[in-house]
Amino acid sequence: MSYGLAPVELVVVCPHFEPDVAPTGDVMTRIVKELAARGHRLHVITSLPWYLHHRVEPGWGGRLFRSETTRWGRITRVHPFPAPDKTNLFRRALSFAGFTAFATVRAMWGRKVDGVLAMSPPLTLGPAGWLAGITRRAPVVFNIQDVYPDVLIEVGAVKSGRTIAALRWLERFSYARADAVTVLSEDLKRNLSAKVDPGKVRVIPNFVLTDAIKPESRNNSYREELGVGDRTLVMYAGNIGYSQPLELVVAAARAFADRDDVHFVVNGGGSGRASVEQAAKGLDNITFMDLQPKERLPEVLAAGDLHLVLLRKGLSASSVPSKTYSVLAAGRPLLCSLDEGSEVTRMVAEADAGVSVPPENSAAFIGALRDLLDDPERLAEQGRNGRVFVEGCYSPEAVAQAYEELFVQLANT
Repeated sequence: MSYGLAPVELVVVCPHFEPDVAPTGDVMTRIVKELAARGHRLHVITSLPWYLHHRVEPGWGGRLFRSETTRWGRITRVHPFPAPDKTNLFRRALSFAGFTAFATVRAMWGRKVDGVLAMSPPLTLGPAGWLAGITRRAPVVFNIQDVYPDVLIEVGAVKSGRTIAALRWLERFSYARADAVTVLSEDLKRNLSAKVDPGKVRVIPNFVLTDAIKPESRNNSYREELGVGDRTLVMYAGNIGYSQPLELVVAAARAFADRDDVHFVVNGGGSGRASVEQAAKGLDNITFMDLQPKERLPEVLAAGDLHLVLLRKGLSASSVPSKTYSVLAAGRPLLCSLDEGSEVTRMVAEADAGVSVPPENSAAFIGALRDLLDDPERLAEQGRNGRVFVEGCYSPEAVAQAYEELFVQLANT
């Protein structure tokens, strides 16, 4: 059923799709399924599953691409050429280039369609979407999850003037050739509006899975695995990379080392995990856990009594931690270390669902954490407030409808 709008046929180019466990894969998978439920046909061009261990998952290897037919269209998966060493940016760039080359060729091949939706990162999928739009005679929507290269520049991961200039050119090229650019927040819109015609930029937030993630008991099998008993669990769950100052968590664990009622958990992986674990050596009140299967996410979130959202200074204009919404959906409060006035800090304040402190300020972070932990009743109330807040946010159906209406509008202009 197309809800009054004629069914369209879309090509979707994205780096991850189910059963891959990357957060952006979850986002695009649900958008595609919601569009399919509205009667549209889709061809998804993505990678073989590889995100969890940075290698192609067992059972998916041995071929450069695989194709499958679904009830709503097709999925073509191409080799991601994964880089085992996440800290090697040059090798990761080659991986993106290899995947993009194969994805571009496949996206360009076929009959006319009604629209092309390409996702960034990686930024290289901007030109891929543009070329697919040319050959398939379709308008292109470029979906920005994080603004690159801004993220890389802000954290110092890229310092070469020539490399930065090349990435800036690629960014401008991609925006200029898209018919519309979608971002997750007003912060990101302000960032992009200085680089592209503001009339092209649309805010379509990621959805909140309030149907799949609900408040549950903190006493579950994940907590049992940790062996923390009834201690208050302070959790960071997510990527551990250049953008996230996990040294704050280590500093907090050190400051609370004399309290046997508090335990810290870092759940996830990424290029920065090894250095964080090294910094935490000798602390017995912090546990590191690998990224869990996505079906276990509600259980992981429920186990935490307080969740942490961390970004380095200056990154809130180019990145929105999407896990924020999942934590609130689970009915858990937040301690955020983010730029003042950012989308997430405004939302947490409006919802009264936690506390925000300036980024990379360990004294403010530890002080706020101590205040929160000393008032468990207030902590529980903030968790309940967060759940109420996200129940009124964007649903997957509303997000799909926003994309549907955008493609129909572009097709008629």
